[in-house]
Amino acid sequence: MATSNAPAEPRPGRSIMPSALWIVQALLALTFLSAGGTKVMMSAADLNEDFPMPAEFMRFIGVAEVLGALALILPGVLRIRPGLTPLAAAGLVIIMTGATVLTLADGDVAPALIPLVLGLLAAFVAYGRRSWLSMALRGPGRSPPSSSRYTVGTPASDAR
Repeated sequence: MATSNAPAEPRPGRSIMPSALWIVQALLALTFLSAGGTKVMMSAADLNEDFPMPAEFMRFIGVAEVLGALALILPGVLRIRPGLTPLAAAGLVIIMTGATVLTLADGDVAPALIPLVLGLLAAFVAYGRRSWLSMALRGPGRSPPSSSRYTVGTPASDAR
């Protein structure tokens, strides 16, 4: 009985995208839990020393990062309100856009790559999980509206 060391063939019709999304979500969640938790736990004096923004604002950003990290993972794992995941990812994109702009405004190009990459990864999650949001907006058991019902110029709309 001979065994092969060749890699297993992926099952037909199975995409690698869900696995990639979960991996990126987990890495982002760990990153934002760490960064946000640090901002929440730091003293106001340390926050004022490390960041060019007021300490209260940075603490708010830290809370938003922690909540965003939790919302990247928990809705999908618990299957409760999974539409929150792409919204959380979009919120993290906004935070990382601001971080990138502020870092570039200081004249630092290389350090701006970190929030830029994190923002792009969060955008990947927001885009990849958009189906969860559309399912949440439709509600349980409801199908999307028929496109012919809402088009202009159909015989049914002309008869009115």
